[in-house]
Amino acid sequence: MVTAQASRLTTLRHASSRRVDATLAALFDARPAVDARLEAAMRHGLLVGGKRLRPLLVYLAGQALGASDDDLDAPAAAIELIHAYSLIHDDLPAMDDDDLRRGQPTVHKAFDEATAILAGDALQALAFEVLASRPSPRLSQLVTTLAVASGRDGMVAGQALDLAAVGGHPDAEAMAHMHAHKTGALIVAAVRLGGLVAVDDHDPRLAALIRYARAIGLAFQIHDDILDVTGDTATLGKMSGADAARAKPTYPSLLGLEGAQRKANTLIDEAIAALAPLGEQAAPLADLAHYMIERDH
Repeated sequence: MVTAQASRLTTLRHASSRRVDATLAALFDARPAVDARLEAAMRHGLLVGGKRLRPLLVYLAGQALGASDDDLDAPAAAIELIHAYSLIHDDLPAMDDDDLRRGQPTVHKAFDEATAILAGDALQALAFEVLASRPSPRLSQLVTTLAVASGRDGMVAGQALDLAAVGGHPDAEAMAHMHAHKTGALIVAAVRLGGLVAVDDHDPRLAALIRYARAIGLAFQIHDDILDVTGDTATLGKMSGADAARAKPTYPSLLGLEGAQRKANTLIDEAIAALAPLGEQAAPLADLAHYMIERDH
C-alpha cells in the first residue's frame, strides 16, 4: 500500500526531476556544439536516466528554509553535473570498469575511453560555469562548497580510498571514512548548497541539515551495498554482484546483511532526529530519508 508520505515524495521527486532536467537540457540547447561527438557523450552521461536525488536534496533543503525554486535551479543542476562526471570516470576501465549504467552502456562503451574522459571533464567544468553564472549573495560559498566536495577533500579522495581498499578488510570506522568522502560528500554538498541559497553559514538550521545529510549519505551507501547483493541487474540498471566480483569491501561483507540493514535504519533515525529544528518544513526531507533505504535501485 502506498502511504500518503510516499505519494507526496513521489510527486516532489517527479517535479524536481522535470525541473532540473529542463535546466540541464537548456544548457545544451543554448549554444551550438563545438564537437558533436563530445556533445553526444556528455548528453549520454547526463541526460539518460538517473534518480536525480542530489538535485532533489538541493530543492528540498532550500525550500525548507524558504528559498525559491528559481534560485535553486543553478545549484541543483551543478550538483547533478558533478555527479554525472563522477559516474563517467568511475565507470572507466582504469577505475571500476563497468559496462552498464542506468540501464544503458556506459559512456566509454557507447563511445570510447578518450571521449568518456573528455565528456566527464567537460561536465565538471560546466557545473562551475552554471553555478557561477547565477547571481547570489553567497556565490563564493556556493562555489567553494561544490569544489571542496568534488575534489581532494571530498569525492575524488573517496574514490582513491575505495580503489586502495579493494581486496582489503577495512573496519567500520575506515569504511565510514571512505564513504563519507566518496558518496557522502556530494550529498552533504547538495543540502548545503540548497541551504546557502536561503540562509547564511551561521544559521543553526543549516547545521541541522548537514547533520541530516551526513547520516543519510552513509545510509544511502549501505543500502547500495545491500542492493548489490540482493538486487538484480535489470532493476538496478547496473551489474549486480559487482562489488563481490571485484573483492570490494562492503557493509554486508563487514556486518552481514541483517547487520548492515540495522545500521542503515539507525542512521535514518539519526537523520530524522536532526531535522527537529526545522519543524514541519522538513517533512519532505524525512520522507526522503526513508526512501534512501527503501528504494529498489
